[in-house]
Amino acid sequence: MTQRVLITGAASGLGAALAAAYARRGAQLLVTDRSPTPPDNLPDGASYLPLDVTSDADWQRALSWATERWDGLDILVNNAGVAAGGRVDTLTVDDWRWVTEINLFGVVRGCRTFTPLFKSQGHGHLVNTASLAGLVHPPAMSSYNAVKAAVVALSETLRHELEPHGVTCSVVCPSFFRTNLARSLPGSDPLMETIATKLITRAPHSAEEIAARVLHGVDRRRPMILTDRAGRRAYWAKRLLSPLYHRQMRQFGARVQAEARRTAARSDTTTPDQPPGAPSDAVSDAASEGASSAAHDTTSPGGTA
Repeated sequence: MTQRVLITGAASGLGAALAAAYARRGAQLLVTDRSPTPPDNLPDGASYLPLDVTSDADWQRALSWATERWDGLDILVNNAGVAAGGRVDTLTVDDWRWVTEINLFGVVRGCRTFTPLFKSQGHGHLVNTASLAGLVHPPAMSSYNAVKAAVVALSETLRHELEPHGVTCSVVCPSFFRTNLARSLPGSDPLMETIATKLITRAPHSAEEIAARVLHGVDRRRPMILTDRAGRRAYWAKRLLSPLYHRQMRQFGARVQAEARRTAARSDTTTPDQPPGAPSDAVSDAASEGASSAAHDTTSPGGTA
């Protein structure tokens, strides 16, 4: 039976890679993102619908589209999201509201919109893109960690709540992979955002590799999909080797603090080779080690993960 799949945040990054992977399978595919026009990489045969995940009206249009064109839906991939990072005394309350509205309430809206349809069908699969940051929580990422942890908790709750109705739920928790997610960083903490950008661009895996592993997990109805070895090691280290995990997190936090002091000290003597806020390679490498226990996700800003 041909699967009917809706993917949010699918214009770029992991969302686009998932769309391409489902298209190769011959799925009926509805690609969504914030842009009013389809992306250049829209897969052959796929349909496009503008969808801002913060808009209840857009979600209702997506539901109407699926029921009128397809008479239902099999898989909803709540992939849209933005990157965020920063020290707690640097982030503003508006920064917190922004990332929460997109990364958490965007997922909540998708689940609330399509759960009644899935219940009435007696089947359906919710796939929520979280992050390894939802499972392990490195310093200087408080807002991102918090909302991704909430997506993990939401997904586990819905798995148990909806199982009697024949509806399944998976949560995807990738660590860093190569994507354009860094473009969505809001600029509130340049030091941490420069570190995050380096971690994303230096990551060993592509969005296409992660997408293939997501589909493998979804096919098997896995409740939690850990997409890479670094993520699995970090997750199990936290669960089984708690002292080692917390020591690594403390070391990462200390290095961030030390780099912040160095950045402040050289602010009056900036050179072209070391712009303000740019971390030393040593700190970026340390972050790669400690924060591969950390982060993610997923997609293009606001209408993407």
